Amino acid sequence: MDEITAAKSLSALGHEARLSVYRLLVRAGDSGLNVGEIGQHLVIPPSTLAHHLSALVDVGLVRQMRSGREIRNYANYDSMAKLVDFLTLECCVGVQVSQS
Repeated sequence: MDEITAAKSLSALGHEARLSVYRLLVRAGDSGLNVGEIGQHLVIPPSTLAHHLSALVDVGLVRQMRSGREIRNYANYDSMAKLVDFLTLECCVGVQVSQS
C-alpha cells in the first residue's frame, strides 16, 4: 500500500458514521449485512447510509455483492490488513535526527 491509498482509506474512516459502519461490518464477519440491517443497528437514514457505504466501497474497505434484490456489504479484510500493515511496517525502527 502506498501513502496516497492509505491516506484515502484513513480519510474515509475519519468520519464517525463511516467508522461505525466499518466496525459493524468487521463484527458481522463473513455473513456481512444488507443496508437495512446496518441501518437498524446504527440508526442511520438509508440515503445517508448509502453515501457513507459508497465512500467505503470507493476506497476498497467494503465490498458489496448483489443477491437478487439485496445488496450485502462486507468488510474487505485484505484491504484492512494492508492498511494496518502500512501503519505498523516501520514500528519502533527508530528515527535519526539530523543535527544542525
